[in-house]
Amino acid sequence: MAAQQREISVSEFFTKNRHLLGFDSPTKALLTTLKEAVDNSLDACEEAGILPNLEIQVHTIADNRFRVIVRDNGPGIVKAQIPRIFGKLLYGSKFHRLRQSRGQQGIGISAAGMYGQLTTGKPIVIESRTDRRKPAHRYELVIDTRRNEPVVKRDTEVEWEVAHGTQVEIELEGSHKRGRHGMGTYLRQTALANPHVEIRFQGPGEEEPNLFQRASKELPAEALEIKPHPYGVEVGLLMRMLKESKARRLGSFFQTEFSRVGPKAASRIVEGADLQMTSSPRRVTLAAAERLIDSIRETRIPSPPTNCLSPIGRERILASLKQQLAADFYAASSRSPAVYRGNPFQVEVGLAYGGDLPADDLVTLYRFANRVPLLYQQGACAIFKSTLTTNWKGYGLHQSRGALPTGPLVLMAHVASVWVPFTSESKEAVAGYDEIIKEMKLALQEVGRKLAQHIRRHRKQRDAARKQAYIEKYIPHIGIALQEILDLSERQEKKIVDTLTDTLTRSRKM
Repeated sequence: MAAQQREISVSEFFTKNRHLLGFDSPTKALLTTLKEAVDNSLDACEEAGILPNLEIQVHTIADNRFRVIVRDNGPGIVKAQIPRIFGKLLYGSKFHRLRQSRGQQGIGISAAGMYGQLTTGKPIVIESRTDRRKPAHRYELVIDTRRNEPVVKRDTEVEWEVAHGTQVEIELEGSHKRGRHGMGTYLRQTALANPHVEIRFQGPGEEEPNLFQRASKELPAEALEIKPHPYGVEVGLLMRMLKESKARRLGSFFQTEFSRVGPKAASRIVEGADLQMTSSPRRVTLAAAERLIDSIRETRIPSPPTNCLSPIGRERILASLKQQLAADFYAASSRSPAVYRGNPFQVEVGLAYGGDLPADDLVTLYRFANRVPLLYQQGACAIFKSTLTTNWKGYGLHQSRGALPTGPLVLMAHVASVWVPFTSESKEAVAGYDEIIKEMKLALQEVGRKLAQHIRRHRKQRDAARKQAYIEKYIPHIGIALQEILDLSERQEKKIVDTLTDTLTRSRKM
């Protein structure tokens, strides 16, 4: 038995548990592959300060086989990094950084390539160029799943018409379906949450690409990296940080390794644990670390800085909704940043009401996390639960118990965070932290109040118009009745009718 024991590669693990990464059905696999490539492209463009232009093609190779091609105008990838980025799971630059980004775990695009390799045997193909004066490189590579290492099948220089950017090509088994879980729906929602992006998408069997135009030429605010906040640290992590810190004194350790900890707060934390400010961090015992954790919880420390977040913004939400949805009324709310487990997060909500939206269906809810659409596991998501438990009857909509409201309404809800608490590795639903649900409900209630004002004003105008229509209908009869009662001439009757009509017209203009 001892001889049979060996280390399990992360690639081997996810090969057998691909459902954890969103590859649990052919339809979902195709969408997940597209999503991971798009996420990488958008992050690369934004970090380089480039307005993203994405060109996406999905070709049918056979009944259940597709080729996904995603090209961006980003900064390109340094040649030496290409194999590991696309051919090694859990490899990336974002996992250890506390700042908002789409990808966090270093799994997505390499897992998509691995799935394509497993189902078709074809390598993932990458072309990238960092500068017009430098050649473009084309890699064809596969993943050695036993070692979780890239294996380069071909590495060549190629002619490429673009000055800089990256193109990823993956062939895989999948299933193409339209509807709310289709690729077109996903890209439409991506454009909605990223109004600075322009996307050209040519789906299977389509002769002409669909264009999702940008609604804003302004890039999102740059999200800056921050240090961890003491409130989010547990004893095991604290022990590791103490051992790895370059600080020589416990007091300076807290000030240099954490955000929002100044000299006074550091002194209260250390002295509250019966330790000395001059003690060496490396010599702190487990018992002392537990006392430090208790002292941190009892010390009042300001919330972490929020420049690590890059929300969509109220004005850009409205611009995006107006470009994509033909409605009568729009509203948006962008809440002030809050904190869960020491992690900053911000909630935003937008809505479109009336117009061409269907009036007899349940409202459409679009969920986003760090600007990425969430299309699956709606019932498990904190965003959905917050929307479901909001009293929409108080805002003028019909709502049955245990269901979303009914009406011509589209809601979009966004959670931005340095570390979104997803319910699984496939990143399809936001976990139900009390702090997130509270902020989400407050944002929904804010736009709900604006919607209620619009609905009341609209109903008031409609009632007034109906009353005026009644009056217009019966003015001639009033004139005839007055003529008979007062024995008026036809000329006098006409004058009375004209006076009533003019008065009604003036009141309508007012």
